[in-house]
Amino acid sequence: MIPVAYGEGVADRIGAAAPSGVDAFIDTFGHGYVELALALGVATDRIDTVADFAAAEKYGVKTDGGVAAGPGAGVLAELAGLIADGHLEVPIANVYPLARVREAYTELERRHTHGKIVLKP
Repeated sequence: MIPVAYGEGVADRIGAAAPSGVDAFIDTFGHGYVELALALGVATDRIDTVADFAAAEKYGVKTDGGVAAGPGAGVLAELAGLIADGHLEVPIANVYPLARVREAYTELERRHTHGKIVLKP
């Protein structure tokens, strides 16, 4: 897996990371990324968005993985194993104590984080 930064030129960065083409696309950002997946030639049944429900309805792509769906214990265990074995990396952008949750959300709202934001109880 090769991380690719959001923003201008993302289509070119994705193309460079996947010169043989893109097989599937998960949109967690919205703002035209479903259309980007389609432009990259990804089949609609291989596109999943948790951020752009209007595009999902318009193009007939999936909206699996939202808050109501949840991955389940088996999937989480598999992902934890991949992380432990070094096959999957989850970049952490920042860690905030729970008392600074407002700052964490402010950072998240900027939509420019490169990794996950973690709240520490």
